[in-house]
Amino acid sequence: MSLKVERGRTLARSQALQIIFQAEALDLSVDDVLAGDYLLSKGPLDAYAVELARGCHDQIDRIDYALQSVSHNWSLYRMPGTDRNLLRLAVYEMRFLDGDEAIDDAVVINEAVEISKAYGTDESSRFVNGVLGRIARMDQLPEPPQDETDEVELDDEEADALSNDDEALEFAQSECEDVPLASEGE
Repeated sequence: MSLKVERGRTLARSQALQIIFQAEALDLSVDDVLAGDYLLSKGPLDAYAVELARGCHDQIDRIDYALQSVSHNWSLYRMPGTDRNLLRLAVYEMRFLDGDEAIDDAVVINEAVEISKAYGTDESSRFVNGVLGRIARMDQLPEPPQDETDEVELDDEEADALSNDDEALEFAQSECEDVPLASEGE
């Protein structure tokens, strides 16, 4: 199936989707994808596509946390890759572009639904619409919790010893001896 409109912002969004999908699938940064020979089904590359892909990649942790918070019964990585990355792009457009770049949520949702019809599964358009509708009702995206792990201070001797992988594993295990496992607390 092809997109109804293969020009302008729709094409840019389609290109951005292809970029971040490839970055995730190949475990590359967006810039590595842009610098490589991985690119697009339709060219030339639109500047807005690059802006979306880079911006989405820069905000991926916050976007993923927000998507997980509204995707009831769906873990982020259980979603089809196309849907997941399309949702990421749409959330970036909805919540991170401002000023002259700001786009109405309804426009972003409509575009995402149309693109999902071209690239997704038969259920993608309804799923994308529902998830983005929940995001649209939020004034702000939720903040991911801060990492609450304690940092371990090492003296010079310990740091030198950790240059050996076996010693590093032994040190890590000794530091975690008193940490209860989740199954022990049940």
